[in-house]
Amino acid sequence: MIQAVIMAAGKSTRTWPLTLTKPKPLLKVMNKEIIKHNLDALQGLVGEVIIIVGFKKEMIIGEIGRKYGKLKIRYAEQEAQLGTGHALKYVEKLIKGKFIVIGGDDIFSRKDIKACLRHKYAVLGCKVEEPGRFGVFVVKGREVKKVVEKPEKFISDIANTGLYVFDKSVFAFKLRKSQRGEYEIVDYINALVKKEKVVCEKVKGHWLSVGYPWDLIEANSVLVSEIKNDIKGKVEKNVTVKGKLKAGKGTEILSGTYINGNVIIGENCLIGPNSYLRGNTSIGNGCHIGQAVEIKNSIIMDNAKVPHLSYIGDSVIGENSNLGAGTITANLKHDNKNVRSVVKGKIVDTGRRKFGAIIADGVHTGINTVIYPGRKIWPGVGTLPGEAVNKDKMF
Repeated sequence: MIQAVIMAAGKSTRTWPLTLTKPKPLLKVMNKEIIKHNLDALQGLVGEVIIIVGFKKEMIIGEIGRKYGKLKIRYAEQEAQLGTGHALKYVEKLIKGKFIVIGGDDIFSRKDIKACLRHKYAVLGCKVEEPGRFGVFVVKGREVKKVVEKPEKFISDIANTGLYVFDKSVFAFKLRKSQRGEYEIVDYINALVKKEKVVCEKVKGHWLSVGYPWDLIEANSVLVSEIKNDIKGKVEKNVTVKGKLKAGKGTEILSGTYINGNVIIGENCLIGPNSYLRGNTSIGNGCHIGQAVEIKNSIIMDNAKVPHLSYIGDSVIGENSNLGAGTITANLKHDNKNVRSVVKGKIVDTGRRKFGAIIADGVHTGINTVIYPGRKIWPGVGTLPGEAVNKDKMF
């Protein structure tokens, strides 16, 4: 029996404020948790999945349980966060033979998982334009020769996606702390390639990496672009749909609503009247998108309310948030350059020309709130009527 290991223990501070209230693997893309996308892809390919948990472990265990579809689920807790290689040591006694390792932060396709599992030892690589941002595989043909973390000079453009196929013998290699003071899983690869052939499969399906909160928008856009029509709710007359629409049970889409693009809406939502939904947008369960509200290329999480006269563009709105009338998320800078955002005290180029706001769980905005591009609002924080949010709002 092939086993899978999913690494889901980290605190994910780069995706704050969304991961202040939940672990990153439970963030939803296309109305489904990141970890569930991967569990669905693993169905029929492995028999057992071991999830390495740590931060808010009870939330992951409570959501996934001990069985998911046909998969048996087990858990191992990483008590100290000392790197990916260190995390893997926590499952050594549970591993029986061949196993696949995937990161809990990213979404992988079944096609690529299946391709890697054809080999005794394999990794999944992806050709990228900025290899200096990633660890990269140096390959000869399809064979991995070494892995280098974020090289300063160009040596390869094949990024390490964080998917590996090993067997139990890999634990014979003794890891040493890296310069970062951590035990790195890539050191298993560098040791393994000296004795064994490690094949590098390249992404043919999708690899959706969620390193920053705005990466959720891109991942959501890719997956929502692939949906098919599936309407279980009620759609009134005079609703226009140009694109694919998926709407859950108990959802009502009221007259005058205009949908231009692919949109997925969960269960028990109220949309409209006269709402405008466009781009590849996902709206969770129990949401209310009201009159004269425009939602563009965004993620609206469960039980969020955008009742009327608001614009949400290229943004993420957290669970149980309520946006006052006239709330605007500005998503384009006046100079037309990439939007920048602050992460862990440093200004980061998001790589996105259009990017609105990241609004965490339980936020309430006052009427006519305006939020500058790339700004974030922390969980449970509110704004005053007419407030302009020109920097991250943490309290």
